Order: sequence, then structure tokens, then C-alpha cells
Amino acid sequence: MSAIDFKTFLFAAPHVLAARYPIILRGRHGIGKSEVVYQIEGDLPYTGGVIERRASQMTEGDLMGLPSIDNTRGATVTRWNPPDWFKEACDRGVLLFLDEIDRATPEVRQGIFELTDSRKLNGHTLHEDTVIVAAVNGGENSSEYQVGEMDPAELDRYTVFDIEPTVEDWLTWASDKKVEPVVWDFINENRNHLEHASGNYEPGKVYPSRRSWVRFSETIRIMREELSESELFSLTQGFLGFEAAIAFRDFYINHDRMVTVDDILDKGDIKLTEEFDINKHGALIEKMENSKIFDETELSSQQLDNLAAYFVTIPGEMAMKLFSIVGRCAIRDNIINFHGAEVDGKRVGDHIVSLVQKTVEE
Repeated sequence: MSAIDFKTFLFAAPHVLAARYPIILRGRHGIGKSEVVYQIEGDLPYTGGVIERRASQMTEGDLMGLPSIDNTRGATVTRWNPPDWFKEACDRGVLLFLDEIDRATPEVRQGIFELTDSRKLNGHTLHEDTVIVAAVNGGENSSEYQVGEMDPAELDRYTVFDIEPTVEDWLTWASDKKVEPVVWDFINENRNHLEHASGNYEPGKVYPSRRSWVRFSETIRIMREELSESELFSLTQGFLGFEAAIAFRDFYINHDRMVTVDDILDKGDIKLTEEFDINKHGALIEKMENSKIFDETELSSQQLDNLAAYFVTIPGEMAMKLFSIVGRCAIRDNIINFHGAEVDGKRVGDHIVSLVQKTVEE
């Protein structure tokens, strides 16, 4: 089964859940499966929060509840009482997130089987607005993990999404101040260090993951100013492994000398980019996009002039990318004013037309 990125998943998943069908995400550890589940719930108008349960830690009693003695029509019987989390999912609409179900015992998985198939368990039925999302490390990655295979009948109860997120997925998610700027900049320019994705893991070796980068970022946010270079290296190595620690230390030392969005838009320091190759221009333009400055701020005439001056110096492919980003922004005046901005008597709009014509001729 071909994998999809998170952007595609976030588009498809709400439609499946609107029909009240369960979903299962399959993918490597640390890629953000749990995070995206909470993101989905925030976009569902009919649910009231996430109830998360680790199926790998559940016993039959944790899933089924415990019996009590009851008298019905003169006969003494036992009646099953649902656990608190399941009763809540029956009483009101929630997103029921069942994690690590491929690590659960067969008895627990059989109970989940009924839950995903019939939306009920031991006579108790889920609320009509409750939806189910499960997550596993199985699928194509199962050989790397101590998990149980899910048989065809079990999988048939779910809509199955194999997840292989892109670096852009993480950068987009992390751009909203979820990680330290130095971490975002490093990944943006050193994308091979985001995670170990080759599938070959040496026993005992520490590898970077999307999750470990977030944890590392949260740590240096608290104590970065107190760290020496050697301390930073040791901390980085503990979270991310030796190779990433070397690369990040070198990047961190030189981070203050990097070109920022303010250097271009506010200071007009275009000379700082004179020796940039196409990759560095691309990284700077992505910083502009992820700063959301075009969407949140009406650019001043000086900022527009500075942006135009930078625009006409960059390679055609990067110019088209920047032109497209500004063209999609939420502030209409930024689009109009940028198109009309002039450099040496030539409008930005005319410059992009000449670039397009050149591309067609080539």
C-alpha cells in the first residue's frame, strides 16, 4: 500500500470520520501520529475532546469493565459495568484514540474488533458522535518492531492510512513557534538530519526522530543560554545521536551570522545573499513563508522596495517560488503592491513575465 503524507491525511480523515468509520494510522515511531490525531479532533465540530488509551497496557478488565450482581425479574444475574473512559465515549461524542493496538493482547484486540465493527461492547453502544482512530507501528515497518500482525478481518474494520510524512509536513507544523528558531532553521537547511528513515537501525545507537527534535527544542528553550559548546554537544547527542550532534553544534555556533527575514525586508541587506546558492535562497524564502509576514502584516513601501530588490537578484526558479508565495497571501494589498513595485524602473510583474518567457524558450 502506498504511503501518504500528513497533508493528504488531514484532508481525507475528516470525511471518513464524518461517516463514523474507524481509521487506523500505520507508520514509524516518532513521526507524529499521536500529534496529528489531536489535530484532527480540533477540526471536528461534533466531538468534545480526545480520550486516549494505550491498548498495549490494557487487560480485558480495562476494556470490558467489571461485573456486578443484579436482580432481573426475580433472577440473580451479573451485569457488566463499563470502565469510566468507555462510558464517557457512550454518553457524549469524543474522539476515541486507541494507540499501539498491535502490541495488545489477543483478548483486548478481540474486544476492539467488536468496538470497531459494531460500535458497541458488552451491550453498551458508543455515542453517535464518537469516532475511533487507532495507531500502530505495523504495516511495512512491522519487521522493525515487536508487534503482532493484524489479520485481514481485523484490518477490514478500519480505513487504513500508511503514513510517510514529508520534511515539509514537520516544518509547517513546527513553524508556529512549536520549536526554537535555531532548530527550525537547522532542519530547514539540513533535512537529512530530521530522522533516520533508512530502515536499518544499529542496536543501542541513538537516532534522531521528529519527536526527539521537539523534546530537544523544549529543553534548550529552558536552558540554552546556560550551555557551553561542549555541554550543547552532549545534550544534543543524548537526544539525537552523534552525527546530528556534530552537525547541529556547528550550525548553532554560526547561527547568529545567518541571514534573517528582517535582514531583507527591514534592513534591505541584499548584499548578504550575494554568494547564496539556490539551496540557501530556497531556505531563506521558506523562512519568509513560514514567518507568515505576508499574511499577517501589510508591508510598508520600504519593505516592498527591499523585497523587490531581493526578488530581482535571485535565480528564476526561486523568484517564481517567492512570487507564488506572495500571490497566495491573505492580504490583498501585499499582492497588488508587490506586483507593482519597481527596481531600476522595471516592475516586479514585468520581471516575472520575462522569467516565464525565458523558461518557455528554453
